[in-house]
Amino acid sequence: MKRPRISLLFAIATTLAACGGGSNITPPPPTGNFSNASLKGQYGFSMSGIDTNGAYIARIGSFVADGSGSITAGLEDLVQGSSGASEITLSGGSYTIQANGRGLLVFQNSNGGGLQLNIALLSDSQGIMVQTDLNASTNGGFVLQTPSEFSVDALRGNYVFDFSGVSFASANAAPLTVVGEVTLDGNGNVTGGVEDENDGTVSGPIVITTGSYQMDPTGNGTNFGRGTMNFAGNTYAFYIVNSTRIKILEEDSSAATQGDAALQSADIPTQNSGFTGSFVYLVGGSSLVANGGALAQVARFTADGNGGIGALSLDQNNDGTTAHISQGNNISNANYTIDQAHAGSGRGTLAFKDSNLGQVNYVFYLVSPTQAVIENTSVNVVADGPMQSQSGAPFTNTNLAGNYAFNWSGIQIGSQTFVPLAENFVGIYTLASTTSSNLTGVMDYTEEGTTGSTLYSDIGLTGNLTINSDGSANNKLQVAGGSPSSTTFNFVAYVVSPSTTYVLCTDSTRITSGIATIQTP
Repeated sequence: MKRPRISLLFAIATTLAACGGGSNITPPPPTGNFSNASLKGQYGFSMSGIDTNGAYIARIGSFVADGSGSITAGLEDLVQGSSGASEITLSGGSYTIQANGRGLLVFQNSNGGGLQLNIALLSDSQGIMVQTDLNASTNGGFVLQTPSEFSVDALRGNYVFDFSGVSFASANAAPLTVVGEVTLDGNGNVTGGVEDENDGTVSGPIVITTGSYQMDPTGNGTNFGRGTMNFAGNTYAFYIVNSTRIKILEEDSSAATQGDAALQSADIPTQNSGFTGSFVYLVGGSSLVANGGALAQVARFTADGNGGIGALSLDQNNDGTTAHISQGNNISNANYTIDQAHAGSGRGTLAFKDSNLGQVNYVFYLVSPTQAVIENTSVNVVADGPMQSQSGAPFTNTNLAGNYAFNWSGIQIGSQTFVPLAENFVGIYTLASTTSSNLTGVMDYTEEGTTGSTLYSDIGLTGNLTINSDGSANNKLQVAGGSPSSTTFNFVAYVVSPSTTYVLCTDSTRITSGIATIQTP
């Protein structure tokens, strides 16, 4: 679950402004099948966001949970601003998991410091996390590792990656996204690939010719899956989750970025005829026009196998100004192309023109026929995120009912002063099969700026998901938080499948987006 995104939190001038009234909503009692025993084993994790000075911060690492509430070992790499990278040993820690999958996780490090995280489990093997010690505003996730695959030869094949963060190429740090595919030979060599970069200037496709990767020669390689990699002139630290997934952090003087790489399947489309069906994508980042601002988009379209796009629906929040477009008289030249010049890379482009938004361009890389990463390459936009094929429509309250964990992130904006204020949310909700008042849950979230930070804990939620037509495009989700938050959040909800929903806040006071995923205890 990649998340809405780093550049949403990048150096945006904001201030606190509530979205509406709330009430004293009592959180539901924690019921379910999760417990401390649900978090047992070795997990790879990654997080990113901004620190209290507004500088980019990211970390990746590995920790060991004993199933009884203790963290017994761990290691992390940390990048903060342009000050370089640190490798930190986790000396211990603790955690508690409620029956509904919510929990508190605390890492202690060898320097005497610590990291407090509120988490929500999606299953015994993965979860989402938000930093709640108010020392920085970061969010991310963790997933169960396979230590038997902590080796160079386990990394063999084509890996699709999506990195985001900041570039140090100019005098002022700029938001940066990089998507691409890189080939690893299982012997420590990078033998090919291609990537596209966007830091306000779009570069790509850039051919990757050579590079290398290796496990740490110390115990950190065999114990935690840590290694280093270089390609396209950049240096990275990585942690192996398993042979199909790697967590990666850029650690050089040109940029600081973080993201995942996933093993590409052999059956990816190699021409337009192989790319068919309905897809949903969510991107977050920055708009660079005028003084700039945060931007997020969520959309759905159908590819016809012949380079044409139909049934396009897109919602955008650009620095508090929202827009909804759907295919009709206002959209023209909607098309896609699977890149045959870089055959086998999974690279493709997507474009359309709207009478209000202008020319909108994307590049994407397919992990499989049903999963991709996507980067907005439109003029004055830097944004990226996940794309997945849509399945299970028509969607109804009945086939969507269940227990979900969610992670939203973004910023809150106002008009009185210009103070950066980043927001990160983690929580759970139950969606009932009824058509009204069908959502109840609880969340924790932080609001952090240069003039102060606040943690809101155990905030009860009520709300409603309203399905529009067959549910395949923009549905309405309204969530009201209880005291002391007393805030109402209005979202559009694009359902990917009965287990996954992308959401985008349509309030003029916040640019927040995220993903809700059904829990499977």
